[in-house]
Amino acid sequence: MTGERPAERRLTVAVLGPGGVGGLLAGLLARAGHRVICLAGEDTVRVLRAEGVRVRSAEFGDFTAPVEADGELREETYAGVDVDACLIAVKHTALKAALDRVPPRALGDGLVVPFLNGVEHPALLRARYGSARVAPAVIRVESTRVAPGVIEHGSPFAETELTGATVPRERLDALAAALTAAGPETEVREDEAATLWAKMSFLAPFALLTTRYGVPLGDIRTRHREELTALVEETAAVSRASGGPADPGHALARYDAFPPGTKSSMQRDAEAGRPLELDAIGHGLLRAADRHGVPVPVAKELVGHLSGTGGTGA
Repeated sequence: MTGERPAERRLTVAVLGPGGVGGLLAGLLARAGHRVICLAGEDTVRVLRAEGVRVRSAEFGDFTAPVEADGELREETYAGVDVDACLIAVKHTALKAALDRVPPRALGDGLVVPFLNGVEHPALLRARYGSARVAPAVIRVESTRVAPGVIEHGSPFAETELTGATVPRERLDALAAALTAAGPETEVREDEAATLWAKMSFLAPFALLTTRYGVPLGDIRTRHREELTALVEETAAVSRASGGPADPGHALARYDAFPPGTKSSMQRDAEAGRPLELDAIGHGLLRAADRHGVPVPVAKELVGHLSGTGGTGA
């Protein structure tokens, strides 16, 4: 491999949870020539084996890519094959059960790359797989699984950031190069806390308010502007105390730039009657605020409301 550029090497990538994000990344990587093993439930595995991943995207085109699929990563099946990385793209509510599909021995020396909301999951994953193998990631994209193996990518962008201070930089660079060549622009960031909190400080106000009121972002930034501003300022203060960025004005400008009909994934889960990632996003924000002694009255009211009502809009 000496002298080889990372983007030229064919990777073996497992994808735990081939839904909106995982399915999009699985399809793009498979189309680019990498070996992709999707780990999912029985019905999804059956569809993926027969039909592959089908992606509909204005940005990357409409295509079908063949992938392997299984209920779990099996040591006996993949013996002798180095799994370069396992992308974890399940909801936080399903994380602990889903990890049974990726036994540490079967993964070998492969990286664990979680695309999860919140900031607390890296510690859980490091306890299971070891600190040198966990490389937290964030992705900015709107992508939805509309049926098993069928992905609709709706946003005109897909931007990914990889981090992980305990992971060898060359491994992060190799994965970043493969992702960028496949489609999503990917950068490696040095500061893990800053990377995770940059997403958390944007996501938390968006998710909590759209879910609380059951309306898209356009209504939040007009009808509930004062509450949005206050929550953005609270979240920025927690981010600053946690080692992350703190620029409320920039966050509000980003909200204003989004299409007015944009909904958060938490809001979509509430509308569909699915479990909410309230612990990872809402309670995670409150726990960080408590650790650092940052007052967050607006966040507490919102999280309390959603905890009491199960997340239905008002």
